[in-house]
Amino acid sequence: MEVIPLFEKILRFKSLTPDDDGAFAFIEGYLEDFEVITLDLDGVKNRFFYKKFADGPHLCFAGHIDVVPPGDTWDSDPFEPREQEGYIYARGAQDMKSGLSAFLKAAHDAKDFKGTLSLLLTSDEEGDAINGTVKMLEHLKSINFLPDFAIVAEPTCEEVFGDAIKIGRRGSINGVIEKMGRQGHAAYPQKAKNPIHIVAQVLPYMAGVNLDEGDEDFAPSQFVITDIRAGMEVTNVTPGKLKMMFNVRNSTKTTAEDIKAFVDKYFKNMDYSLILNQSAKPFVTNHNSPVVKIMVEAIKDIVDITPKLSTAGGTSDARFFGEYGVDTVEFGVINDTIHAPNERTSIKEVEDLARIFAKVIEKFS
Repeated sequence: MEVIPLFEKILRFKSLTPDDDGAFAFIEGYLEDFEVITLDLDGVKNRFFYKKFADGPHLCFAGHIDVVPPGDTWDSDPFEPREQEGYIYARGAQDMKSGLSAFLKAAHDAKDFKGTLSLLLTSDEEGDAINGTVKMLEHLKSINFLPDFAIVAEPTCEEVFGDAIKIGRRGSINGVIEKMGRQGHAAYPQKAKNPIHIVAQVLPYMAGVNLDEGDEDFAPSQFVITDIRAGMEVTNVTPGKLKMMFNVRNSTKTTAEDIKAFVDKYFKNMDYSLILNQSAKPFVTNHNSPVVKIMVEAIKDIVDITPKLSTAGGTSDARFFGEYGVDTVEFGVINDTIHAPNERTSIKEVEDLARIFAKVIEKFS
């Protein structure tokens, strides 16, 4: 089966998180020469396909079968792929059934590899991501079978296919500050303790401030205030409490402890509480890692573009590989319609992506 018919087959599965809609049964048949490890948890399905060709490095392709709900205003059935002017329209066309189909094709066609080739697939990337890739990696570690290198086929390109790969991701730390005051009448401010007035004095020193200088891989970690609320939506009562929420997309230079110290610097003389939650940790793969160098070479060979090395954007399952010390890169099609109505990707991109992944396998060998 060529990659485009394979892609269209995968697109037809109505795989809304965490349901695979039968996709994994099809893939298991497609990869009949591969061994499979099954790990299903609380409705989430995880599969790890592997084939040991020889002693040598273990290269893993990773991705997810699940997609977000299609929503309204589609011009066609979001689970019946539609070809038009060189594009294929369907939910998951970019995120990320294109990447999934491309590495399935490359792995299926691999005739020789100087090591172990594997594929880690989950149905829980678009959801809470607590029973998906991270759980399979925990299991692989427990049986001493973690890969040496990983390629996550998320859509990474920006303007032209081949222009960017991700060699890391920023972390994400969410915070909630509650500043206590004393409620009172607006006509008698001296008898109250207005937390809005108190917090307003420190906001210029906190809002949008860079917590580090960044480096060649990461932009500075910025303190981004996302919500401030207080009061009862009346004009004659001052509030007794203020709640402020923030997010820091942190580089490897800023930790949760650094953020706690930053907040305390401006709130230390106030009656306040702080809750921090780190939903993702930052990671970066060395530019000289074989998986980075080979991916760059393969893209250059197939589409004659030298990609930039990026850590921009949100989080992905690549972060879990990073936490286990696996050298990881992400590469996939152009990212411009993910999660949107009429999500699409071009036929040429999918074909070239499959060729690039096949070239990566060849070069690792």
